[in-house]
Amino acid sequence: MSTTARAPIVKVVFASLVGTAVEWYDFFLYGSAAALVFGTLFFPKSDPVTGTLLAFGTYALGFVARPLGGVIFGHFGDRVGRKKMLVVSLMLMGAATVAIGLLPTYASVGVAAPILLLLCRLLQGFAVGGEWGGAVLMAAEHGDDARRGFWSSWPQAGVALGNLLATGVLWLLALVQPDEAFNAWGWRIPFLLSAVLVLVGLWVRLSIEESPLFQQARAALTTRDHQPLLEVIRRYPREILLAMGMRLAENIAYYLVTVISITYLTTFAGTAADKGKILTALLIGSAVQFVLIPVFGAVSDRVGRRPLYLAGAIGIALWSYVFFGLVGSRSEPKIILAVVVGLMLHALMYAPQAAFFAELFGTSVRYTGASVGYQLASILAGALAPIIALTLLGDVTNPNTTAVAIYMTVASVLTVIAVLASKETARTSLEHDRVLEAHDEVLQK
Repeated sequence: MSTTARAPIVKVVFASLVGTAVEWYDFFLYGSAAALVFGTLFFPKSDPVTGTLLAFGTYALGFVARPLGGVIFGHFGDRVGRKKMLVVSLMLMGAATVAIGLLPTYASVGVAAPILLLLCRLLQGFAVGGEWGGAVLMAAEHGDDARRGFWSSWPQAGVALGNLLATGVLWLLALVQPDEAFNAWGWRIPFLLSAVLVLVGLWVRLSIEESPLFQQARAALTTRDHQPLLEVIRRYPREILLAMGMRLAENIAYYLVTVISITYLTTFAGTAADKGKILTALLIGSAVQFVLIPVFGAVSDRVGRRPLYLAGAIGIALWSYVFFGLVGSRSEPKIILAVVVGLMLHALMYAPQAAFFAELFGTSVRYTGASVGYQLASILAGALAPIIALTLLGDVTNPNTTAVAIYMTVASVLTVIAVLASKETARTSLEHDRVLEAHDEVLQK
């Protein structure tokens, strides 16, 4: 591909990366805050573990809203365009996140505080549910068949970048603020900073063009009769289930490393004073993952999506038996090793995932299909992972880390089965579309 031809895809990929980083900065910020402060600020009547569980309950409800966001944004994304939906999702996410930074706590307004927190989290989940599908499809549909894994992996790297930004801000605040100041008002700063990031993301996204493949598909279909959700369920049910299965180990692994680890170290294996150690590890791990995701995406163009995905799923299952021992050691180098390796193994699955899922569905229903498969699995995986893990850990004085490792292993086995049941899709054309083929058959009759 020439430099002239490459310029548009670079611009599109950059827009997807920036917007995705902003959206996931907002989303991950909540998870970190839930582990660090939300339990005491919004659920103060409970003991520390129960308060954290309740905070993670509101965290989990954000995932429940994600499939709804995926369906609605996917529906309109497949009817009116990917770009418009990406702009709307970014604005909604920014509004919800800034609102969290302005919320009164339980001490000020009582039970209204957790209710308002819940409403903001639901709006966050709804927005991010529509974000992922549109961002990766803009990169996938603008790119070429030979390097789709590489181009599509950049929005995935935006997830790591978002977590890097969220963790970095929290780490900096923890470094310069005493715990009393952070708990009183410092935690609000990262949420309010989201307003600046959203403006940058909107400026970039508004400058890109609509997906050419979508424009072709829209011209071939009668929009009034086009019902993406019904059509994807009718013609791609197997692909939705396979995407959900592939998502399980990847999603649970990520929250095991980035969220559960914080609670484990600060509540079960250490003290609040260890907060800086795990945030440092997450900062380094997210930076490493941000670099590795495009590298692994490029590798998937050469060796295929399946080998990398299988290596990641098997690797994270084995690593989970080592992970908690390293984190629980309270040794900063060991904690960093645990997190960095965990995120490297996660990247093996996450890097090829965007191209893999995009290649499963036809253009006319691709936004809906990829979003539904991705987001439905989030309820079973990411939403429940912190709650299940904390429940399995059990007693603060004698946590059962083996039970959590077994939980991770079961998820990995299901993901391996899904990957083995899928066909290799690397270097295939995105112009296949069962819905358009059926539409053409009707017209011919």
